[in-house]
This record gives sequence, structure tokens and C-alpha cells, in this order.
Amino acid sequence: MGTAGAERSAPATPAPPAPHRPRRTWRGLEPLLWLGPATLLILTMVVWPVVEMTRTSLTRVSSTGLSQGFAGLRNYTDLFAEEDLPGVLLRTLVWVVGVVTVTVVVSLGLAQLLNSRFPGRRLVRWAMIVPWASSVLMTALIWRWMLNDFYGVVNRLLMDLGVLDAPVNWLANPGQALVTMMGVAVFVSLPFTSFVLLAGLQSIPAEVYEAARVDGAGPVRGYLGITLPLLRPSLVVAAIINVINVFNSFPIIWAMTRGGPGFATDTTTTYLYKLAFDNQSVGESAAMAVVNFVLVLAVVLVYLRVVRRQEDTA
Repeated sequence: MGTAGAERSAPATPAPPAPHRPRRTWRGLEPLLWLGPATLLILTMVVWPVVEMTRTSLTRVSSTGLSQGFAGLRNYTDLFAEEDLPGVLLRTLVWVVGVVTVTVVVSLGLAQLLNSRFPGRRLVRWAMIVPWASSVLMTALIWRWMLNDFYGVVNRLLMDLGVLDAPVNWLANPGQALVTMMGVAVFVSLPFTSFVLLAGLQSIPAEVYEAARVDGAGPVRGYLGITLPLLRPSLVVAAIINVINVFNSFPIIWAMTRGGPGFATDTTTTYLYKLAFDNQSVGESAAMAVVNFVLVLAVVLVYLRVVRRQEDTA
């Protein structure tokens, strides 16, 4: 009985405390606060123009810029019915592949030069920045003046050296004009590409080359087996940015030939400008802009796929 009373008088076991739930504070939103401005910038500067461009390409627009309702795929059918479009597309392909290939190859040599030690290296590096820092439009206008067949310094220099017997109108023949403008585009693209590849070269540890020399690797084998594989990320970045810039290059062609004579030196970028402002076909120009965007995106994706496949098989 005493035992039963003691049991009844024993205090009850207290209930375990409820698990503590952390309070939601603004600190949990820190990633969103950091990503918010970048996301807003992308939506404003990239996504919204693409959406608006696509919407315009599906709209019937008057010559005064007024929307006249949904047009379906009419603008695209009118665009692909243009007899000049196949030549423009082929010329754009030649323009992009030629400029980017020459730019990357020459920049590899310049990056190697700028990475080596020689007197005046800093001065040469500063000089390389000048074409990059200058306005592309101004550079194109200066080259147009230099190539003039009456008072251009290029003709005068070549005639003084005995290379030419008479002045040459470099921008009169479409094929010759295209090659000349591609040279100007390479000149403008070299500084950025060279410095990107130079940064990649400087990131390669010197110990890797020392180990290769100990193993008996010569300069050619070291360059092909060490430098190029380790330089691949920089090459990918340089090539992709150059493809986008050259594909959308407008000032060089417009300042030097305006895509003429006719459409003989037009690329897709200058062609869509003429569709909008010369032909007053805003909807068709918007369709050309959408095609241009898809082509750039396709080229970049194919290039990345090829590079990744090469990395997997290496």
C-alpha cells in the first residue's frame, strides 16, 4: 500500500520540448538578392528583345510602323521568296568562317609573341589595344579612305613600291570588296582574340613545359601536345565570341560598301537593315532577324558539340 501511494504521489514526466523551427529571415533570400539584378538584366536585354522580335515577325506592319494584325508565317514566306537571300546566306557563311578562322590562327601567333620576353614588349601590348579601343565605325571609315583609288595611301604606297602600275578601286568589285572588308574585320578582331589567348597561355604552369623537356619533347611536340590542349578553353571562348560578333557585324560593311553594289556584298545583318528601311518591309526584316538569331545559335551549339566530342575522345 505504501508503494502504491508513492507511485501515485510521484510527479508526472514532463513532455519533451517541441523541436525548434528556425525562423525564416531575409538571409535565406540572399541568393535571390544577388541573382536578381543579373536575371533582370538578362530578361530586359536578351529575352524581351527576342520575344518582341519574334512577335513582330508574325505581325503585318505598315510602312509607317503601324501594326495591322496577325500575319502568321506570311513574312517568312515573303523572305524566303527573295531571290537575293541565297547569295546573302552563302556570303554570310564565307564572311564568318573566313574572318573567324584567320583571326584565331593569326591571334595564336601574336599571343605566342606577346607571351615571350623581348625589349619593348609592354609597348607592343599597348599598341595592340588601339584597334580594339577605337570605334569600329571610325576604323572602317579610315580604311575606306586609305583604300580610295584617287587619294588613298594604300594605292600610293603600292605604286611607290612598284607593286601596282595604276590605282585599284578595291571596293568596286564585289568579290574583291568582300575580301578587303574581311581583312578589316580581322584587323578589328585581332586585339581581343590575342589577349584572350595570351591569358590562356599565361595560365599554363611552367612546370608542365619543364617536365616535357625532361621527357625529351621538342618545341613542336610541346606545342601540339601541351600548349594547344591546355589552351582549348580559351580557344573556345575566343571562337564563340568572334562568331557572334562577326555574324552580327554591321559597321564595317555598311561604312565601306553599304552592301553594294545592290546586294552584292550584303550579309544577313545589313540585308535585314535594307529590308526594313529601303524596302519598308518591317515584318520581313523582323523575320530575317529571327533567322539570323537562329543561325547564330545553331552555329554556336554545333561548335560546342564538336569541341565536347573532341574532349571526350581525347
